[in-house]
Amino acid sequence: MSVFNKLGAISRRDLFKLTGQYGITSTLLAAGTLGGTVSLSSLANAVESTYNKRYKNEPKHTLKFGASGFNARNLLIERAGCLEFARDLEERTEGEIRVEFIGDNQICGQLSCVEKTQLGVVDIYAASTQNSAGGAPYLNVLDYAYMFPGRASQYHFLYSPESQRILRDPLEKRHGLKFLFSHCELRGIQLGLKHKDAPTFTKLEQLFGTKNRVTGTQLGRIAMQALNLNPVPVAWEETLDGLKQGLIDGAETWASAVAYANMSPVVSQSVDLKFFCGTEHTSMSAKVFDAMDAHLQDAILESSYLAQVHVQAANEAALVKTVGFSDPQLPNTLFVENNVRPAFLADDQIKMAEEMCSPEHQPQLWEQWRDRLNKWSGGIDTYTDIAKVAREVPADMLPENVEPRRWWRSA
Repeated sequence: MSVFNKLGAISRRDLFKLTGQYGITSTLLAAGTLGGTVSLSSLANAVESTYNKRYKNEPKHTLKFGASGFNARNLLIERAGCLEFARDLEERTEGEIRVEFIGDNQICGQLSCVEKTQLGVVDIYAASTQNSAGGAPYLNVLDYAYMFPGRASQYHFLYSPESQRILRDPLEKRHGLKFLFSHCELRGIQLGLKHKDAPTFTKLEQLFGTKNRVTGTQLGRIAMQALNLNPVPVAWEETLDGLKQGLIDGAETWASAVAYANMSPVVSQSVDLKFFCGTEHTSMSAKVFDAMDAHLQDAILESSYLAQVHVQAANEAALVKTVGFSDPQLPNTLFVENNVRPAFLADDQIKMAEEMCSPEHQPQLWEQWRDRLNKWSGGIDTYTDIAKVAREVPADMLPENVEPRRWWRSA
C-alpha cells in the first residue's frame, strides 16, 4: 500500500472517535509522523502522545490555521510543509503557541482563505498564491511568464533576502500578510480524458486552441491568451468535474496538485509547459505576527525556514516517487496507477512559448500590470529584479541542491 493511503485501513468511525477525543490537529500531527500502513492502535498511541505533549502547557497564543483542502493524507502527496511548520512551531515555543490546523475546506477554501485571514477569521492560511491573488493582488508579482527558468530558481528566490524586498515587504504593507514559506513547481497544462488516446504531446502547437481552466491570477491569463490556450475561469473545487465532463480540454496547474486533489483519474497528459509559478504558500496575518513577543516572532520565522527546507527536499522526492512526474516513471505512483503521461516538451518548444508570451519578448502585453505592480511595490522594477535573482543559479540546477538561506537576514 502506498504511503499516502496509510490511513485507509482505519475506519472513518474510528477516526471520528480519535478526533472527537483528542481533536483534529493532534490526530493529523500524529498521523504525519507515522510511516507505512497504520493500525488503529499505533495511531491511537501516537495521537495520545501528541495530545499530551501539545497540552502540557497552557498556550499564550492559539493560532487558527486555515489550510484550504489539505489534510494529513494529501500533504504526503504535495509536500506543502503545513503540518511540519505547525509541529515545529509548537515544539520550538514549548507550547506558548498552539496551532489549530483546520483543513479539508472546513473553514476556508483556495479562493477564500486569504480573505478570511485578512478578516481575522483565521490567523494563518495555506493556498496557492495564484488562487489567493484575488484577495491579495500583489501576489501576481510571482506570475510573469517564464520569469523562473526552473524550480531551483524559485527556491533560490524565496531564500534570497531580495525576496524580502521585492515580495514579502510589499505584500505585508499592502495586504497585511506575512509570507512564510512555499512549495515550488511550475505550471503546465493538465489535459483531460478527451486526449487519452492521443499521442503524447511533443509540440507547443498541439495545445493551441484548447480550452483550459485558469486560476485567480491575472498575469496567468495574459500568458494563456498569448499562447492561444483560451483561459476559462473555473473554481478549483469545480475543475475535476469540468475535466471529467469534457467541459474544458485541460487545466493550468502543476503535477502534484493533480495528484493531491484526486484529479489523476480525469487527467490523461501532464504537459510540462512550466510557463509560470505554481506556489502553494503559507502566509499569516501580519497583525497577529506583530502582536507577538519578539522571541515568538523569531520562532515563527525559524519554523518557516525549517518548513521551507523540508518542502524543498520532500516535494522533489514526492514528484518522482509519489506523483510519478518523471521520465521514466516509477511504478506504483499515482500517475502510473491512473495512466497519466508526463509530456516534457523539448527546449526549443519551451523557447517558442517564451518568445510568444514572456515580458522579455512581448513587453506590450504586460505593461498595464507591470506598471501597477511596480507602483504597489514602492517603485521596484518587479519583473527585472525577480528575473535577475532567478538567474543567479544555473537553469538546469537540481532544485534539491539550492542552498537554503534565512531570507530575513541581509548577511
